[in-house]
Amino acid sequence: MMLASPIPSFLTWGDDARMLHNDAAQSLLVSPVLGARFDEAFPIPAGLPLLRQAQAGESIVREYVRFTRDNGQAWCNLMFSPVRGDQGEVQGVLILCNDITERVRQERAHRADELRYQALFESMDEGFCIIEFFDGPHGPNSDYVHIMANAAYERHAGISNVVGRRLREVVPEEADAWVARYGAVLRTGEPIRFEQELVATGRHLELSSFRLEPPELKQVAVLFQDVTARKRAEAELLGLNETLESRVAQALAERERTEEALRQAQKMEAVGQLTGGLAHDFNNLLAGISGAFEMIGARLAQGRASEVERYLAAGQGAARRAAALTHRLLAFSRRQTLAPRPLVVNRLLPDFVELVRRTVGPSIAVEHVSAAGLWPTLVDANQLENALLNLCINARDAMPDGGKITIETESRQLDTRTAREHGLEAGQYVSVCVGDTGTGIDKATLERVFDPFFTTKPIGQGTGLGLSMVYGFARQSNGHVRIISEVGRGTMVCLYLPRHLGEEEVEDPIASSEPGQAQANKTVLIVDDEPTVRMLVVDALSELGYACLEAPDGAAGLRSLQSGRQVDLLITDVGLPGGLNGRQVADGARAILPGLKVLFITGYAENAVLNHGHIEHGMEVLTKPFAVGELTGRVDRMLREA
Repeated sequence: MMLASPIPSFLTWGDDARMLHNDAAQSLLVSPVLGARFDEAFPIPAGLPLLRQAQAGESIVREYVRFTRDNGQAWCNLMFSPVRGDQGEVQGVLILCNDITERVRQERAHRADELRYQALFESMDEGFCIIEFFDGPHGPNSDYVHIMANAAYERHAGISNVVGRRLREVVPEEADAWVARYGAVLRTGEPIRFEQELVATGRHLELSSFRLEPPELKQVAVLFQDVTARKRAEAELLGLNETLESRVAQALAERERTEEALRQAQKMEAVGQLTGGLAHDFNNLLAGISGAFEMIGARLAQGRASEVERYLAAGQGAARRAAALTHRLLAFSRRQTLAPRPLVVNRLLPDFVELVRRTVGPSIAVEHVSAAGLWPTLVDANQLENALLNLCINARDAMPDGGKITIETESRQLDTRTAREHGLEAGQYVSVCVGDTGTGIDKATLERVFDPFFTTKPIGQGTGLGLSMVYGFARQSNGHVRIISEVGRGTMVCLYLPRHLGEEEVEDPIASSEPGQAQANKTVLIVDDEPTVRMLVVDALSELGYACLEAPDGAAGLRSLQSGRQVDLLITDVGLPGGLNGRQVADGARAILPGLKVLFITGYAENAVLNHGHIEHGMEVLTKPFAVGELTGRVDRMLREA
């Protein structure tokens, strides 16, 4: 029966491990003679010790085992299973071999592609950005937001910090002309190449643009360079009244510059590969999630429910990593959902410092210096802790032989000159600094640390989005980040957050406690166009005893409210189909039931819909993906509050 299996299989018996093998294993063996010893026929690292363990009655699995085949490297996964006699004694060992050579080679090729993608993004001389259209007050697809831009963008366009900003915010007077250009690319899918003046900065730009597929993304890539000098030269050439020889010489020089510009523009077309890196990361994670679900289904169908737990853990782990990657990308592009509240940062430090101590290990001392009378600031406490933890982990990695991390807070009054040096407006700020005694950062690296995908860590140990995420969070919180470093002496990273002139909000200990028994006769309306999300929310709340209504879009949700049934809480997605977004549904619901509590659930910060974070009393925001316990706790607290 083993001999007919398509899976390479070996069967060894006796103390000297003589071996049988099936036809599928023939090509894997150095010595395919039946009865040969296992270590001679299939020499692998630690092969005999593994076999002895199995002969002792232990089942063993080893992954990514390297061996030689056809004078080249190959890899496999092995499973050693003892074969027992009637009395339970081990008489032999069955070895199943899964050849994964092709998969390993593909993984290595993918890693090489990632390196090429990162190098291309970082070394481009031309400006590059990706824009995403959305419906605005001027009509459908009447505005767009910059979701990615390289360092050369500012050099060529003369506009800084463009990521996360809307066109009509950056150049309101010229917005219609740029929307017309790129809107045609979005509608038709036809790439264009053109020249246009950016009046706001006085730059003449040579641009090429193409749509990113699929069209539903509403995204367009733009590659460009500043040709102001060339345009000025052309204007001067028209006004020249010198000898023909002089004009011909200048015309030839201009032609050479133009041809060089064309060659550079043709090179830029390769930047379409940029999106492949992100797709690769997400596809890897989605493969883990979908594969886990398939294995769960298979095991349940086989009646092997006891084996489901490992696949559940694998799928949940991949989902968490996907959420973390999305979070880092949204933080970098400043589109993460923030829930700012007035906070004195010192209140976070005692518990946070203990978390850092457990994270960095005993070889690194962690201290904090809290300024007395620290001003409050308006900030998302959870995201601030995430940003500080990211900085502490970077500090730990810079001190492989141990050292000290210092976390320090201070109230700062910045005058005009100092504020300009920090890239801020003059005023009052709260600074939170993380310092270390590590290796420090050289000047060349220091200029690039906030660039997306830039990392000095070995392959596989850093995404290059950590400091970009911190930078994006600080800017989204109307603050800034500054780094001071000296090679061999250490590094200090400071977040500057604007002072909040109101009082600090002290969290109600009762409201923040664990959710209790669901309140009787409470009804929740769930509006979400994703059936899976509705199912999970309804099941979770129904299990706690809440009555649930559900609707796939805003219009259906409002019809449920108009039916006259009492609803105590509305849970709605922000981005909904059918012409009504989540904020419009909430406003319509409150027109029917004044004071109705509303919980928005969203995958990213749709600021225009949520009125740029200024939501009304009784409204809260929960970011997808969320834990079921986090959802039920939030619902329980909102319904208990008067």
